[in-house]
Amino acid sequence: MKKYFLLLLILLSSGISFAQRYAVIDSKYILGKIPEYKDAQKKLDQFTEMWQQEIDQKQAAVLKMRKDFEAEQIMLADNLKQKREDEIFNKEKELLDLQKKRFGFEGDLFKKRGELVKPIQDKLYNAIQKLAAENQYDFILDKSEGITVIFADPKLDRSDDVLRLMGNK
Repeated sequence: MKKYFLLLLILLSSGISFAQRYAVIDSKYILGKIPEYKDAQKKLDQFTEMWQQEIDQKQAAVLKMRKDFEAEQIMLADNLKQKREDEIFNKEKELLDLQKKRFGFEGDLFKKRGELVKPIQDKLYNAIQKLAAENQYDFILDKSEGITVIFADPKLDRSDDVLRLMGNK
């Protein structure tokens, strides 16, 4: 009987020692409350719009070149046809290169986002780490993206605590 009692006591105490503490945050909510993040997003939107207009203008020029070529193609000599086709091909390649430069992986938009938004995201991450250390959380879930949290008790949401640690109200 003593053996069973001792075994039960060990199992109960080990179960208690493995209890995990966790919290839930909403990073979209937090970032939405930070004025610097809103300013960074506005700047990114301005750059995006400016670069998209540049691409749209070049695309319109390429379309006009192609349309003009199709209209004049019948009257052109073979060597002139080839020359015009090459010009159109080169312009299309320039357009694709520009799109890649502006919006491709590690393009201008990617770099600008890193320059403007990454410091704010790093600040958020550091505040989350500090919250976890202060309150001894084993893990913190972000209910805004990445994983699906079907239900989170509002009393577990520590988004406002993270904002406070970041110096925002």
